[in-house]
Amino acid sequence: MDHRVDRSAVTIADEFAEKIRQSNRKDRIIRTAPLIVLAVLIVFFSLTAGRGFASASNLQAILNQLAIPLIVAFGLTFVILIGSIDLSINGTVGMAGSVFACLVLNSEYPGLNMGLWGALLAILASVVAGFLVGIIYVKLRIPSFMVSFAFLYICRGIGMLSYQGHPPTIRDPLFLSLAKASFLGIPFITWVAIILFGVCYFIQEYTAFGRHIYAVGTNESIPRSVGVNVGRVKVMVFTLGGLLFGIAGVVGAIRLGQGQVGIGEGLMFPAQAAVVVGGTSLAGGKGGVLNTVVGVLIMTVLSNGLVLLSVNPYIRTGIEGVIILVAVALTIQRSRQAISK
Repeated sequence: MDHRVDRSAVTIADEFAEKIRQSNRKDRIIRTAPLIVLAVLIVFFSLTAGRGFASASNLQAILNQLAIPLIVAFGLTFVILIGSIDLSINGTVGMAGSVFACLVLNSEYPGLNMGLWGALLAILASVVAGFLVGIIYVKLRIPSFMVSFAFLYICRGIGMLSYQGHPPTIRDPLFLSLAKASFLGIPFITWVAIILFGVCYFIQEYTAFGRHIYAVGTNESIPRSVGVNVGRVKVMVFTLGGLLFGIAGVVGAIRLGQGQVGIGEGLMFPAQAAVVVGGTSLAGGKGGVLNTVVGVLIMTVLSNGLVLLSVNPYIRTGIEGVIILVAVALTIQRSRQAISK
């Protein structure tokens, strides 16, 4: 009888070890899959789009195209890591860009010439919006997607009110020069995204706040049981998201040379797609900003390559939709937690 118990114990231990190995293999596949997809896309478009895809001008165009989506996606990454969602992106980015253009030297309000202070105040407005989303979400226990969806329209309204139907054209010499500036062949706005990646990666990997984000996203009852203020972590995450969305709005206005709420249009769903395609789980607790860089590169290279191949815009949208659907399906398989908290 002792031998039967031993064999049973060994069998259970073996089954458990095998499950762990299978889980590790699945995680390795999910981690490497985005890199494989990116490599396949680069090779495919290099062969089919000719020299146009690999040309220096096109590579610079790709770097220019990915800057704002990358900044937005960094902010969304932290929100998704805690298992929440932020639908206010379009409005927040548009508000920041609109307010910024109104506060610096412009065509409509020449008396307002606040320079860098105008940029800081515009970003501060987005930080406040993110903070309010977090506070209402945590204190009133309203789902994050509902609160942020409401703030999408609130921020959009503030942005439209700031210029009252007359979008201002930026005339500040400093910001006009930054729109065309580059260093080592990389546009200025792309350098902003690169610097922000370094900051976000440091927060994620080397701070207690970063560790708490992962813990809350994995199972918030565990960090709460050891004294972590889970509500505070969530509010800080949405505030950080507001900061990054605000920077994206200012950078977008600088690139466009004009302030209007349309700067934020069409950013939310591509950013979410990039985060998920990069391997960050919608259930929270897995992924990070490095995954997001890969995801944004995939979406940008895909869009750029399809344009070079003169693919019908409707077909391009369909292809991107299929990729999002597959990515979400893969993410759900990694966890049975609720996707939106």
